[in-house]
Amino acid sequence: MVTWHMVRFVLILALMILPALSDVKAQEHKTTDCYCTDRNHNRVELGETICLQVDGRMFMAQCQMSLNVPMWREVQKGCLSSGLSSPDEVFQTATIDAQI
Repeated sequence: MVTWHMVRFVLILALMILPALSDVKAQEHKTTDCYCTDRNHNRVELGETICLQVDGRMFMAQCQMSLNVPMWREVQKGCLSSGLSSPDEVFQTATIDAQI
């Protein structure tokens, strides 16, 4: 006789096992890593955010999954910057007082 407790146990067990079975599998049952690539074909992990330039427009984009496909999603207009107006500002040196 099947009881409600047995059915509930099987359902809970199935819900715990299903996420493990949902990984992308290639031949020979190996898990396939999902990731994005930047314009230089460097690997960018899921969840990482970088600055992208597309058709003259710059924006911050995050590597995300959509329908089992890694893709870039815009998360902020414009890109983060250091706030320096020119590269020369990086190399400005202060004068040193030799009498100290």
